[in-house]
Parts: sequence; structure tokens; C-alpha cells
Amino acid sequence: MKAAERQRPPPGSLYVDHVSHFVADLDAAAGVFEELGFRVTPESAQRTPEGPVGASNRCVMLEEGYIELLSPTHDTPVASRIRALMKRYDGVHLMCFGTPDAEGEHQRLAAHGFAPQPLVDLQRETDAGTVRFKVVRPAPEKMPEGRIQFVEQVTPEVIWREADVNPFRLAEVFVAARGLARTAARWAEFAAVLPSRFGKTVRLDADRGAVVLGPPVADLPAPGIVGYSLACGHPEALAARCSARGLEVRRVGGRHVARLPAALGGYLVFS
Repeated sequence: MKAAERQRPPPGSLYVDHVSHFVADLDAAAGVFEELGFRVTPESAQRTPEGPVGASNRCVMLEEGYIELLSPTHDTPVASRIRALMKRYDGVHLMCFGTPDAEGEHQRLAAHGFAPQPLVDLQRETDAGTVRFKVVRPAPEKMPEGRIQFVEQVTPEVIWREADVNPFRLAEVFVAARGLARTAARWAEFAAVLPSRFGKTVRLDADRGAVVLGPPVADLPAPGIVGYSLACGHPEALAARCSARGLEVRRVGGRHVARLPAALGGYLVFS
């Protein structure tokens, strides 16, 4: 099965679709991933039917999910919100659940008090054609850990081109919480997923991927998104490339943990 055919969840299912680093320099951020051996897509500007969003991205496409590098490019309301979040810390400010039914998620979030913003039809042009997707966002204050949202991938075959896909899978997203029990209950209601306690953390396991909520991390503000984990076939090779790039890599619980440079920010965990 091709990677594109695995990205749209079946009815009633939920995936962890992607995370986004908000970055000042797209090429510098992409360069870090390229030095670590990843393929990165060319720059692409996001649009709605009304016009440009004011942000462009480059992406690290994975066998399951992807990593987005997103940068504000113009003075628009969306770009202003991105810049405001970037002032808090360098790193990941967005995580997105994948859904087969954006309209249904919008109705559910409204019924549960998350005050979702109007459903947005987004698109961007690539060499392979037009990427189209629908996005559901709650009111910002309802999910203070970052831009937490749902996406329905309408044209996965355009973005997950086999030549661009890296042999990794987006496995977990790590979120620093203040008030773990209350935060876990709110996230569980948002995602419609049952939480489970795991040591000092709480896991929300989707049908593919998971969100792990835990206490604040010393060098990143909370609430916020700390980083994410990737599953791969050759973690030792990636660890060697990280070390060659000058990144500090630690072994924690049998997994590798790397602090990403300021051009990206956040933590990368892989095993």
C-alpha cells in the first residue's frame, strides 16, 4: 500500500496527522532536517478561497503523518497569530488530529463547548498539483497548549508522493501541562479519546499515534508542545547523524532524545 493510501482515517477513526514547527527561516529549518538525512518538500504558500493565508510551509513527509515547517510571510491575522506564538519559545506550536469528517468534528466541538472557528477550506500549490484540506480549530483559549486542531486530508495523493516520503512514522506528540488531571480531561473530551495513566504522564491513544501529556519541561514554557517521537527501522543511524550535526543525543528508557537547534526548536525522540 502506498503512503498516501494510509493517511485518511477510516470512518469513526482518529489519527495523529502532523505537527508544525513555527520557524523564522524555512530554508534554515529545512536544512537541519536535510543534514539529518530527511527529504524536505519545496516551499508552498497556503491559500483559502478568499486569498493568501500569509504563511508558507515546507514538509517532511512520513510513512504515517508528517512534520510541517511553517513560517509567516505577510501581515495577515493568521501570520500575526503565528508570530505571537513564536515569541513564547522556539519549537512546535501546532499538532493536528486527522479525521475523515471535518464537518462532524466541528459540530461535536461546538456541542462540547470548544467554540470552534468557522470550518476552513485550505489549499496550496505543489509541483504535483493542488493540495486541499479542511481544518477545524477551537477558540484559542479553549486549548492553550498551542494550535490544536483537526484536519481532513482531501487530496493525500498529492502531498504524500512516494519520492518525498521518508521511512519514519509520527508516533507521539509530547505536551507540557499545568494541572495534569484537568488538562487530560479537557484533551480527552476534545479528541473523544479515553485517557490512560502512564507513570507521571497521561496518554491519549488515537487509532494511529498518541498524545502524551506530562509535567512542564525545564527549558520550555508550559503549557506548550515539547516535541514528538518518530518510529523508524534504523534509530542508531539517525542518532549518529544527529551527533555528527552537533546535536546532543541522550538515551532515555531505550529511546534516543535529541534537542533540536534553535532553527527548529523542541525535542525529537526516536526509536
